[in-house]
Amino acid sequence: MNSAFLLTAVVVVFVFGFRVYGKFLENLFDINPANKTPAHEKYDGVDYVPAKHWLALFGHHFSSICGAAPIIGPAVAVAYWGWAPTLAWIVLGTLLMGAVSDFSSLIISVRHEGKSMTDISGQVISRRAKIVFGVFIWIALVLVIAVFAILAAKTFVNGPKVVLPSLGLIPIAVLCGWLMYAQKMNMLPITLIGIGLIVACQWGGRHLPIQTPEKVLGFQAEQFWILLFLIYCFVASVTPVQYLLQPRDYLASYILFGAVGAGLIGALVSGLPMQAKAVTEFNPGSWPSAGILWPMMFVTVSCGAISGFHALVSSGTTSKQLSNECHACRIGYGGMLMEGLMAGLVVVCVGAGLSVAQHAQILKHGPGAIVAFGTGYGEITKPFLGGYGQIFAISALNAFILTTLDTATRLCRYLTTELTGIKNRYAPAALVVLVSGTLAFSGQWKKIWPAFGTSNQLIAALSLLVISAWLLARGKPAKPVVIPAVIMLLTTTGAFIWQLYKALTKTPHPDYLIMAVILVLLFLSFFMLFETWKKVKKYLIIKY
Repeated sequence: MNSAFLLTAVVVVFVFGFRVYGKFLENLFDINPANKTPAHEKYDGVDYVPAKHWLALFGHHFSSICGAAPIIGPAVAVAYWGWAPTLAWIVLGTLLMGAVSDFSSLIISVRHEGKSMTDISGQVISRRAKIVFGVFIWIALVLVIAVFAILAAKTFVNGPKVVLPSLGLIPIAVLCGWLMYAQKMNMLPITLIGIGLIVACQWGGRHLPIQTPEKVLGFQAEQFWILLFLIYCFVASVTPVQYLLQPRDYLASYILFGAVGAGLIGALVSGLPMQAKAVTEFNPGSWPSAGILWPMMFVTVSCGAISGFHALVSSGTTSKQLSNECHACRIGYGGMLMEGLMAGLVVVCVGAGLSVAQHAQILKHGPGAIVAFGTGYGEITKPFLGGYGQIFAISALNAFILTTLDTATRLCRYLTTELTGIKNRYAPAALVVLVSGTLAFSGQWKKIWPAFGTSNQLIAALSLLVISAWLLARGKPAKPVVIPAVIMLLTTTGAFIWQLYKALTKTPHPDYLIMAVILVLLFLSFFMLFETWKKVKKYLIIKY
C-alpha cells in the first residue's frame, strides 16, 4: 500500500467529516453567534478573556491537547497490531468520538458559564457525581503534572540542544501577548515576529547547546529542572491567560503545523510503500500494558482517537476564551481532527519510513516510540529536508512538553477552586504544585502511571455520559453522544479487566497496588453510570 495514498485519504475523510458531521453537531447544539459567551459575560482579565482572533484560541487549544500521546500510542500500535486497524481506529474514533467529545464539552461549558465537566456533572446529574468525578480528575491531573515535569527534565538533561528553544518560547510568548492585547497590534505582524524569534532560538539551540551540570544549587541536574518546571507551573497557572498561556500555545502550534505540513509533503513526494504489516499477530508479553486487539489497541492509541484530557481542556481554558459560539466547531471539532491527522502521519512515518525489524528494535531495545517516529519522519521527508527531518520532528514534539504542563496546572487550579470553594487563585495553584512535586520527587507516580492510559479514556467516556444527560434534559437527540459513551465505557472496562488479570498473574508476585487502583476506577465507572441512569430515566419516561 502506498503511504501517500493512505495519508491523502485521511485528509479527504477528515475534511469531508468536518464539513458534514461538524455541521450536523452545530445544529444539534443550536450554535448561535448572537449568544454572549462567558469570555465576555464574566471577563476578569485573568482567566475569562475573549481571544483576539479565533486562530489564537485554536493554537492554544491544539497545543494543549496535542503532545506526546498521539505519537507514542500510534507508533506502538502499528508494531503490535498493524497499520490497518490502527489507522481505521484513528479515523473513525477521531471523527465520531474524539472530535464529538471535544466540541460538545466546549459548547456545554460555554452554556454553563465556562464551568468544567465536573461542575456541570453536579448540575446535570448529581452533587455526588460531581464530587467523585472531580476527585478522580484532580488526581489524574496532578499525576500528569508530576510525570510531564519529569519527562521535561529528562529531555533537558539528555538533549541540551532543546533547552534554549523550549525556554526561549516563554519570553517570546510574553512579548507577543503584550503586543496582541496591550498594544492592540494586528495578528499577522505578531505571528511573523513570534515565528522569527522561535526560528532564531532553534538555531541558537543547535549551535549553543546548554549542558546542565551534574549538580545545581545542591540538586541533581534532573531534580533541578523538575523544581524549576514546578515553579514555572505555579507562575503560569496564575498569570493572566492572554499574556503567557494563550500566545505561548498559539506560537507553539505553528511548530507542529510545520511538522505536519512537511510530513504531508514528504509522504506525497517520496511515495514510499508501507513496510509494516497491515495486520500483525500480537504477542501480549512484548508490551507491558497491551493484549488482544480489543480493547487494548483502542486505549494504546489513546489521544490519537479520543481523550478525556481534551474534554478537560475544552471545558477548562478554551471555554473561558471563546469569543463567539460560531468558532466552537472549528476549534473543538477541528482541533481534534488536526490531532487525528498527526496520529495518521505517525502511522505512515513508522509504517513506511521504517522496516518491521527497525521498528521492533527501536521499540523493544532502543530509545522508544518518539525516536521511532522521528527516524521514520526523517525518511519520509528526506527528499526535501535532507538529514534534518528527524531533528525537526523531535524538536517539534519537545515544544509541547511545557505546554501540557502549564495547561494541566491551570486546569487543576480551576478544579481545586470548584471542589473547595477557595476563590483566591494562588492557594489552589500552590496546593496543586506541592502535591505534584511530592509525587515527582518521591517516585510514587511510577506505581500508578500504568493505569493512566485507560483512565484517560474513562474520563472521555464519563464526560460523554454527562453530555448525554445534558442533551436528554433538553429533549435533544442524544445518540451521537450516547453511542460513543457506551463504546468507550465498554472499552475501558474491558481494558481494566485485562490489566487486572495481568496484575494478578504478574511474576514473581501480583501487583496489588495496580489491582487496587483498577478496582477503584471500575467502581468510579459503575458509580457514574448508575448516577447518570437515575437521572436520565426520568427524561426518557417523560419523553416516551
